[in-house]
Amino acid sequence: MRRILLYAALVLIAAVFIMPVYWLFSSAVKPSGEIYRYPLQWIPHHLHWSNFTNAWHDAPFGSFFVNSMIVTAVGTAIKMVLATGSAYAFTFLPFPFKRFIFLLLLGALMTPGTVTLLTNYLTASDLGWVDTYAGLIVPGAGSAFGMFLLRQQMLALPREVFEAARVDGASHLRILVRMVIPMSRPMMITVSLISVIEVWNDFIWPLIITTTTQMRTLPIGLLYLKSQEGYNDWGAIMAGTVMVAAPMLIVFLLAQRYIVAGFSGGAVKG
Repeated sequence: MRRILLYAALVLIAAVFIMPVYWLFSSAVKPSGEIYRYPLQWIPHHLHWSNFTNAWHDAPFGSFFVNSMIVTAVGTAIKMVLATGSAYAFTFLPFPFKRFIFLLLLGALMTPGTVTLLTNYLTASDLGWVDTYAGLIVPGAGSAFGMFLLRQQMLALPREVFEAARVDGASHLRILVRMVIPMSRPMMITVSLISVIEVWNDFIWPLIITTTTQMRTLPIGLLYLKSQEGYNDWGAIMAGTVMVAAPMLIVFLLAQRYIVAGFSGGAVKG
C-alpha cells in the first residue's frame, strides 16, 4: 500500500510538470479557435502545422536563431574555459589569499544578476558593445556556479595520480587537459549543459543590450512576435515557443544521464 501511494504521488507530481509542456506542444498545432475553446480541448481535432510557418515568417526567426546559436556556442565555450581554469587553480595551485578570493566568488552566487545589470550596461556602452555580439556574450562569460561545481568534482579526484605526473615532469596545462578534464567528464558535461540552457534562455540582458531586430535572440523574438500591433495568432505564438524550447529539451534528454553522474560524482567530497 505504501508503494502504491508513493507511485500515485510521483504520477501526480509528474503530471504537474508534464501538463503545461503538453499543452504548449498541442496548442502549437491547433487553430486559434481550439485554443480558446471551453471546456479545454486537450487533443487537437486537426493538426495545424501552418502555425510554425506563420511564426517563422511573421518574425525574423532565422536571424533570431542564428544569433542564439552564436551567443550560446561562444558564450558557453568561454564559460567552460574560465570555469575549468579557475576550478583547477583553486584546487591544485597555491597562491596568496586563495581562500578569501574563493569566498568572494561564492558571494557572487548569492548576488542576484539584476544587481549588476546597470553596471554591466554602462560598461558595455562605454566600450561600444551595445547591439554587438561582444555585448551579448562577454558580460556573462564568468560562471561562479560552474567553477564551484567543477572545483567540488576536482577535489574528489585522487591527488596521488597528479603528484606522480608532476614528478614525471608534466606541466599544469598537460595535467589539466590530459588527466583532470577526462576524469571530470560527467561534471564537465553537466556544467556545459547548465551554461547552454542559461545562455539560450537569457531574456533580460539581450533585451537591454540590443536595439535592433537583427541582433535579437530567440527569447526576445517571442516578445517581438507577440507585441506586433494587432497580432493575436496564439497558435503561431505557441509554435514559436516550441521552436525556442525544443532544442534545449532535446539537449537535456540526451545528456540527462551525465547530469546525474556529474552531481553524484561531485558530491563525494566537499
